[in-house]
Amino acid sequence: MAELALFFSAFLAATILPFSSEAAFYVAITNDMPTLNAMLSAGVGNVLAIILNYYLGYFLYEKTKTKLFKSKIGTKMYKLGHKYGYLALLLSWLPLIGDPLTLVAGLVRLKFVWFVMIAGILRNSTVLYFDAYGIEDVIFLCLPL
Repeated sequence: MAELALFFSAFLAATILPFSSEAAFYVAITNDMPTLNAMLSAGVGNVLAIILNYYLGYFLYEKTKTKLFKSKIGTKMYKLGHKYGYLALLLSWLPLIGDPLTLVAGLVRLKFVWFVMIAGILRNSTVLYFDAYGIEDVIFLCLPL
């Protein structure tokens, strides 16, 4: 049951909602949840949520494309997002800007497989980092301000 709670915590935190899963991960680890179970629950929740964000952006494109391409700035921003989108995804693990970047990745129609590989690996790398270096030392780096 705790794994399911951690999954939903990670899922909600990786969407646009202003929520932190690191605190839930910390509680799970300190309450003797097996590390592998905690990492799998948080990792799967994170990846499924960024996929949801991607598809929200993907379908948002359909609703906004006429307005987007009518303006010079919109066209320029779309082209810049498409050109530098994969580089921007390297910041997708960050707490405040990472979630909107996953939505924008869908909006500018980045390739889904590359999106999941880059953003998913980075999201799960933070969980591995927390586990490897002691979550107590780094927990406050990712809590919302």
